[in-house]
Amino acid sequence: MPGSKLKSGESVVLLRENFGALFDALRAEGYKIIGPTVQDGAIVYDEINSPDDLPAGWGDLQEPGKYRLRRRSDQALFGYVVGPHSWKRFLFPPHLRMWRAVKNRTGFQIIPDQEEPPRMAFLGVRPCELQAIAIQDTIFKGTKYVDPVYQGRRHAALIIAVNCAEPAGTCFCTSMKTGPRALAGFDIALTELLTDGKHRFLLESGSVRGVELLRKLPTQPATEEDRKEAEAVTREAAGRITRQLETEGLRDLLLSNLEHPRWEAIADRCLACANCTMVCPTCFCSTVEDTTDLVGNHAERWRRWDSCFNLDFSYIHGGSVRQSTMSRYRQWMTHKLASWVDQFGTFGCVGCGRCITWCPVGIDITEEARQMRQTVAAGKE
Repeated sequence: MPGSKLKSGESVVLLRENFGALFDALRAEGYKIIGPTVQDGAIVYDEINSPDDLPAGWGDLQEPGKYRLRRRSDQALFGYVVGPHSWKRFLFPPHLRMWRAVKNRTGFQIIPDQEEPPRMAFLGVRPCELQAIAIQDTIFKGTKYVDPVYQGRRHAALIIAVNCAEPAGTCFCTSMKTGPRALAGFDIALTELLTDGKHRFLLESGSVRGVELLRKLPTQPATEEDRKEAEAVTREAAGRITRQLETEGLRDLLLSNLEHPRWEAIADRCLACANCTMVCPTCFCSTVEDTTDLVGNHAERWRRWDSCFNLDFSYIHGGSVRQSTMSRYRQWMTHKLASWVDQFGTFGCVGCGRCITWCPVGIDITEEARQMRQTVAAGKE
């Protein structure tokens, strides 16, 4: 069988006309394939069945508060950046029933929801998103407080990463050291190559599962020219990223200026709509709700995504802890770029730019940090 002698660490080439073999191999292993597809004017992640479902020939234009699809001049399958969805919606579901209670003759019987974790293959995971998954791994299964639902789904997931060739105007992954090339956290990483009329993919294994999957594909050995071309793709992408976030001393800068007037300037624009937290691949705020039927015979407990921008999220007896928009934006930004470091040893931001693109008024977290740094430095002169 082609590829059966592949060794760990070797790179191979899969031609575009053979890309469907990857789908066949994944389905044969019992995986449900989740990948990018065009829906409702955006590129989103959903279940896909063949390469025909991929956004061939589609790219996107992104700026603060702006997202538009555009037609490319080629038929690249992964020629877009990232859309409004992130992979956390499949690992940390937006709505999850935790248990249900049914009334019987002696009282209520609690029935936990313990479904078997679905075997999902994530196709098209960007390097910044790999880091986001790694961050959520730390949160949900890297401490003594383990989320069993996340843990089960994460262990059952296979990750096929895509090295980034098309950064958006809102990307700043180079500042966060999360891209545009995937270095770890994947089972397979692919780089899409389109030169001289040849459409192909350079594939690299990152795990035993990845090697076993590649051995089932009709691949051919990668040449030195293929490898150099793949390196050039991400090198050129990095060179086109102009948005920057200076991270040196950022934690101390934010936590030392909690009453800085810049917070009010941001709040004057912020709608507290929670878009930034909903599209963020690392935000993990949630709430728990209990519901019951009208006659009292059936009850359910649900966990759903929530946001620190919602007034009720910080409600305790007597009222909300953070009543103003300013305090809620400050909580989000300082957690993402400061106190997250204290909690988990890393920033809670991966530089994907979603919060900038999908903010209705175009608030730019990198610009706000820059403005604060400049005004603080000017005040010390």
